[in-house]
Amino acid sequence: MFCRAFRVRSNTAIKGSDRRKLRADVAAAFPNLSAEQLTEFIPNKEELNVVKIYSHKGEAVTVYMNSKNPILFEVEKALYPTVYALWIYPDLLPAFSTWPPVLQKLAGGADLMLPGVAVPSSGFPQVEPGTLCAVTLLGNRAPVAVAVATMSTTEMLAAGMKGKGFAVLHTYTDHLWEYGDKSCPPTLAPMVTDPAEKESAEEEEELAGQEPAVTFSSDPLEHADVGDLSLKEHNSCAVPVGKEELSEDRAAETADGATTEEAEDSRTPQEQMDALLNQCFFHALKCKVKKSDLPLLTSTFLRSHMFSCCPAGQQLDIKKSSYKKFSKFLQSMQHQKILQVKELNKGVESIVEVDWKHPDIKAFAVPEGLSAASAAQESRSEDKEQAYHVPEIIPLYGVSAKMVPLFQESGHRKGSILSSSEVRSIIMDYVKTNELVDETNKQFVKVNAVLCDCLVDKSEQDEVSHLKWDELLSRCLDRLQPLHQVTFSGQEPVVRKGTVQPIDVTVAQRSSNKKVTMIKNLELYGLDPQSVANILQQKVQASATITPVPGTKDRVQVQIQGNQIHHLAKLLLEEYQLPRKYIQGLEKAPKLGRKK
Repeated sequence: MFCRAFRVRSNTAIKGSDRRKLRADVAAAFPNLSAEQLTEFIPNKEELNVVKIYSHKGEAVTVYMNSKNPILFEVEKALYPTVYALWIYPDLLPAFSTWPPVLQKLAGGADLMLPGVAVPSSGFPQVEPGTLCAVTLLGNRAPVAVAVATMSTTEMLAAGMKGKGFAVLHTYTDHLWEYGDKSCPPTLAPMVTDPAEKESAEEEEELAGQEPAVTFSSDPLEHADVGDLSLKEHNSCAVPVGKEELSEDRAAETADGATTEEAEDSRTPQEQMDALLNQCFFHALKCKVKKSDLPLLTSTFLRSHMFSCCPAGQQLDIKKSSYKKFSKFLQSMQHQKILQVKELNKGVESIVEVDWKHPDIKAFAVPEGLSAASAAQESRSEDKEQAYHVPEIIPLYGVSAKMVPLFQESGHRKGSILSSSEVRSIIMDYVKTNELVDETNKQFVKVNAVLCDCLVDKSEQDEVSHLKWDELLSRCLDRLQPLHQVTFSGQEPVVRKGTVQPIDVTVAQRSSNKKVTMIKNLELYGLDPQSVANILQQKVQASATITPVPGTKDRVQVQIQGNQIHHLAKLLLEEYQLPRKYIQGLEKAPKLGRKK
């Protein structure tokens, strides 16, 4: 549910009566909490906030937070604890264990399949379909995921531990966890219920010279080993990784759905992906990118250069690396002074400088067998950008200071971001709650003091007493701050101010009556101006150059000789499949020829 970024609707403090109601709801949802634990969980005086969000799928979720961490979330009137809450009350839910490599898959949005559940000698806890459960890693009782059982314990065993066992709602390292202080799971020793196991565990502890303990280290790197688990660094936190190859192999098979030949590699899957990422990065810088290509969009560098350097039979997946995001990987490379990344346009990053004399680049040797394959891929990628995907663009609206009185009843404040459908719903609820629908003609809404101040100009306040529904909504949208959200393939959504700027195509006349076609704003849609210029130059056999946009510091435009709008329209509309509404100026094409 939280494997991708969510959007915050509102954030308000919980008052006394609401706090008491929340405590009663928690007591009903988790009856095994004592009165003392309830008071500790939902305190009387400490700061508590309720945050309303939309998940990436559009689900409305209510999150309850203490001073620093989300502790509960509510979906369709059902309460669920977060991993932060379960680290304080680890036995709040029946728990099922899995192998450490499976956690990466769960955090990426996968459900927990029964082959990935470790069967303890003492047996599973008894659950029914729909029972809320915790997921732990072998050797540590601290939960790393919250899930709902899809079948009973009896059904799991009868199915031979095959099929989907749990629908995962929330995990350690997902975006809800990132909304807190990003602390790591504590190391909680497993509860040993079987006498033989207990005796064996005590013998191991004596041999190791340790006593059973529960540790809460403030430093993630200080977590102690538990049982047969070591700790590997994961997003600046310690994550248990099994030492036994058989356990790792089984977990990896469960997560990927198949065995791989790479199981013999002693490195973890994450370490292998980090190595592949570095190899493709240095290969691309050393063999693909030239100084004349800069500035180069980071998305183009990844899509057109790094992917083509990936060895056959392997797939470069940033999310499976320790960086999780390409931007974080580039930040690491920038910190090592290998390259410099700059945001030339709002939300659009470009590589502006590369130190080709850096020791790491000079020392990199292209692996044998990759040169010919990558050269073939490069020649194909030069024909067109095969992997280009049109960004998803959603118009949004920000609540301005003047419009706050109209939106505060719904829990929104200045700066809250809303979609057009949310604005419509809020306005309709406001009108109905305040009984402003005209009794004689329901197509009209009575203008009260708040609507008058927010939506009616001073010059017309004495004349306007009623507004039609459509006019009411259009006036409201016109007075909100225009925003838009852009989501590029494989990247996090970016919210930008203002309405989306179209790709601007103009035809100018130069000396000797020569015409040139100029294209601006390609970067806003994830298109590399240099790549577009190269493709157009090949198609029309005319000179194409990159020039600065007049009046700006770092923005560039494509300039090509002649009126080339017909060819440009075919490239943008047919090959890149950009909607026509995002392109301005195609009507300036020469009248001769078939109209596009």
